[in-house]
Amino acid sequence: MSSLKVYNSYSRQKENFEPIVPGHVGMYVCGPTVSGESHLGHARPYITFDVIFRYLIYLGYKVRYVRNITDAGHFEEEGRQAEDKISKKAVIEKLEPMELVQKYTNLFHWAMRKFNTLDPSIEPTATGHIVEQIDMIRKIMADGYAYEANGSVYFDVKKYAEHYPYGKLSGRILEDLIESTRELESQGEKHNWQDFALWKAAPPEHIMRWNSPWGEGFPGWHIECSAMSTKYLGKEFDIHGGGMDLLFPHHESEIAQSTICNKHMPARYWIHNNMITINGKKMGKSYNNVITLTELFSGRNPVLEQAYSPMTIRFFILQTHYRSTLDFSNEALQAAEKGLKRLWEAYGDLQKLEFDPAKKNDAELDAHFTKYCKEFDEFINDDFNTAKVLANMFTLVSSINSFKSGALEKVSLSAQTLDFAKKQFRNYIEDILGLKEENAADQQKLNGVMNLLIDIRKEARSKKDYATSDKIRNQLLEMGILLKDEKDGRVSYVIE
Repeated sequence: MSSLKVYNSYSRQKENFEPIVPGHVGMYVCGPTVSGESHLGHARPYITFDVIFRYLIYLGYKVRYVRNITDAGHFEEEGRQAEDKISKKAVIEKLEPMELVQKYTNLFHWAMRKFNTLDPSIEPTATGHIVEQIDMIRKIMADGYAYEANGSVYFDVKKYAEHYPYGKLSGRILEDLIESTRELESQGEKHNWQDFALWKAAPPEHIMRWNSPWGEGFPGWHIECSAMSTKYLGKEFDIHGGGMDLLFPHHESEIAQSTICNKHMPARYWIHNNMITINGKKMGKSYNNVITLTELFSGRNPVLEQAYSPMTIRFFILQTHYRSTLDFSNEALQAAEKGLKRLWEAYGDLQKLEFDPAKKNDAELDAHFTKYCKEFDEFINDDFNTAKVLANMFTLVSSINSFKSGALEKVSLSAQTLDFAKKQFRNYIEDILGLKEENAADQQKLNGVMNLLIDIRKEARSKKDYATSDKIRNQLLEMGILLKDEKDGRVSYVIE
């Protein structure tokens, strides 16, 4: 079996994977900012790193997988005014900030269960690690790489760049950053425009705030992950993951902070998945092209022609290599739905096949199955290439279907080859790719019934028949089905 190679974003090349401690792997993945519901674009990193987590376990490693929850701050330097997304959304939804956090954290966990992702080993929250963040900021200031201004603390990027290769991960040059940086809030109190916030002084209207040596405020976005990864994985760990949109400024800033505070580059391997796009544009709230996961599962979004099951979406994502762009379309998801159904049927037929000593052993067919099944290992070890693994599976699906149709009724695979094929399909489909069987027909019927009830409720509300509207909502809730009324009038549902 070939050794595992991973593409390291930091070195921009594939490298042999060698953990710092033999037999153990520490992996940190940037988790969601729970100021809103997760969308299709969020599904890709968590499914990608779930497969990586599963495969490392399959190889026999003891893995500590840390995936955080960002429930405070998220102060952004690039392209927008400073804001705390949690506080802002809490005011809009008339909820306490932590009530809002719990609502969207629960929805995120619900979606991850639907996708059949394994739970991380540790899921720390930013608000639960304010002390660690303050301690880290103190150390950075003591080393002279951060400064306080009007109750806020900023990291001195220019000073850092005099001693360390700032911009190596993202490929950005400091001089270019200076020229391209926009005039944003708080720029006047910084030494340099490209400096980023470690701690922000809280204005009077800011809801979430904590005491610090510099006054009441809240943490910068980047310091959260540095503090939590250091606490649970140490000063140096094996893998840091996330979407390519986090390369800059988030991960670049993490490297700078951690290097100064811990005297060490934080992660040995930096792994980034590419984006899901719609008509060539990244999916995101700023582009107004978001399809939430509840909308995907229920089909209640104008862009969608139908509902798509969680396993269809998971399969759709795994059909493309994680470092390639994946463009959304109804046609692509419908093709994924049909492909997944075909794969499951063939997988079931393969498990039923029995060695028949009375039939002729076809050496060529044996070699065909052995070659393609062995290549599963080769492809997954080549930077987790799930797309090639699935392509090989579909090549073998045609042969499996030939056994079922009777085209190969006079020949048999050898007992050894048949056992090997069954084992490889089971290990990869269920344990590594994390796919599970769904009853698509029953799901379609449920979606149809739910859409009918949602339309009846909408009609009742338009007639101001709130008794009927409330009855539908409350009785569904008693059955564990939550209706979600969106601001634009759309309604989706979540099965608890």
